[in-house]
Amino acid sequence: MKLKCLLFFVASAISLHSFAGEYNFDGTDYDRNIKTLDWSEEFDVDGRPNPEKWDYEVGYVRNKEAQYYTKDDPKNTRVENGMLVIEAVKDESSPNKITSASVITLNKKEFLYGRIEVRAKIPGGRGTWPAIWLLGVNRSKLGWPKCGEIDIMEEVGFDEDVLTANVHTYGSAKLKTENIKKGWRRKIENACADFHVYALEWTPQSLKFFIDGKFLGEYPRPKNPDYWHFDKPMYLLMNLAIGGSWGGKKGIDDAIFPAKYYIDYVRYYK
Repeated sequence: MKLKCLLFFVASAISLHSFAGEYNFDGTDYDRNIKTLDWSEEFDVDGRPNPEKWDYEVGYVRNKEAQYYTKDDPKNTRVENGMLVIEAVKDESSPNKITSASVITLNKKEFLYGRIEVRAKIPGGRGTWPAIWLLGVNRSKLGWPKCGEIDIMEEVGFDEDVLTANVHTYGSAKLKTENIKKGWRRKIENACADFHVYALEWTPQSLKFFIDGKFLGEYPRPKNPDYWHFDKPMYLLMNLAIGGSWGGKKGIDDAIFPAKYYIDYVRYYK
């Protein structure tokens, strides 16, 4: 995982958009041609996340993060009150002192073009690092970053209320680098206290990012193919990391625990 305008937008207005009928574009900067619901997860049934839609990353996965990702453990992942809850907890008596979760759609649902919307409330506090992002399903074959990475939303707790979106691609050999990163930042009042809608519009020509229906930034298709890996299917990840190479730059405050990340829905339009 690897946007400065001040904005406050009432997220409840976005939640009024109909997902079952005609899409209500009022107050948004979205492409009005992308309006047909292809797939959604509303988290309507309490208990474990739907195993037909979600799988998990397991273990200490990346970025020197402090948490151990568990699989289908209600302590770290559960659906309650119509929302997915991803919870990071600390237990000094456990072999893995800090546990959390990363839910993924790999081998469950692939995405290629269209708009992905996620309504979520993220935790704050120094050491938290929640994210909503995409990786190419060909990652096991090509590796990262050749598979491409699209970060729809990231936030690190030491820089609270600053939301970011990023794109990672494979750089030209002439530049002697493998990871080219393009990113956007936006500071939002109550980013961690309220629900917000994070969205990506993905076409063969560009990647566009939105917060609460408002345009954040765009990555247009470059002429150099080394910088565009986004014509192949990708899978969705939603995770709550603790510490790590970015989230842990200023340490981890024990007061963040338990840290809860709430996801109201995921909707995919084409």
